[in-house]
Amino acid sequence: MGRLEDRVVVVTGAGRGIGKEIALLCASEGAKVVVNDLGGATDGTGSTHIADEVAEEIRAAGGEAAANTDSVADVAGGEAILQTAVDAFGGADVLVNNAGILRDKTIFNMEEADWDAVLAVHLKGHYCCSRPFARYIREHNRTGARIINFSSVSGLFGNFGQANYGAAKAGIAGFSRVLALELAKYGCTVNTISPGALTRMTIPLRENRGETVEQDDLDSGGPQHIAPIVAWLASEASAGITAEIFHTGRGGVAIMQQPRIIKQFRKSKGVWTLDELDQIVPQLIEAKQANVAAADESGVAVTV
Repeated sequence: MGRLEDRVVVVTGAGRGIGKEIALLCASEGAKVVVNDLGGATDGTGSTHIADEVAEEIRAAGGEAAANTDSVADVAGGEAILQTAVDAFGGADVLVNNAGILRDKTIFNMEEADWDAVLAVHLKGHYCCSRPFARYIREHNRTGARIINFSSVSGLFGNFGQANYGAAKAGIAGFSRVLALELAKYGCTVNTISPGALTRMTIPLRENRGETVEQDDLDSGGPQHIAPIVAWLASEASAGITAEIFHTGRGGVAIMQQPRIIKQFRKSKGVWTLDELDQIVPQLIEAKQANVAAADESGVAVTV
């Protein structure tokens, strides 16, 4: 029996790359999978029936799957995705918010449409799918549910030329922390993935830097390395683990630090003067640098 036997897992953006690998692995672990994908290009334009192809691949391997081609960028689409799970399998237990697009430009060249499209699919898309799912598990007392969201180092660390994408991905991390608090009483965990993988969205970034991508690179750094931690978080083994960010890819799995106050000074009376801040701020920066150094040391990978 697989780890996800009798679980219904909804995966958005599951037609290719990371989402497809998640869908295939969850199905191989016994889950009934809703494969959602609009089938568009990496910039979000166009559509195909790639979701049907992945669903058929799952069924051909002996699994159960239903395809859905609705957009995650509006609530009606999110509701339709959930309804596909209810109609096909009688419910939903796990929501994996993976769908995404890229429209990379520096702030000097980024048009309003580039900003709006990326925020709509990523940040708003997480809301559009999570709201109907949250309401469903509350109304039907669907305990043990899971939401797994996708952030990125572009938002958590920053990346040149991705202001729209980085803003959306940072927003998803904050959205996930709030969702974890709001859904805790219903037994639903909410965790975030920060993936590092070579996909049709990221390979061009390397190629634009003059780097080549060989088969060995795909074997060691492809989307198949992201799927295991997602499947594990979707399983009963992850009960009680919530509001965390897991960074994974290229054979690594890590947990990331959440925002915390590192060092603080409090003035007993009055407001800070600029002269006082001349003395205080360098101490704050020094404390932050020490904290980063300690995290860098503890974050060195341990080979197992």
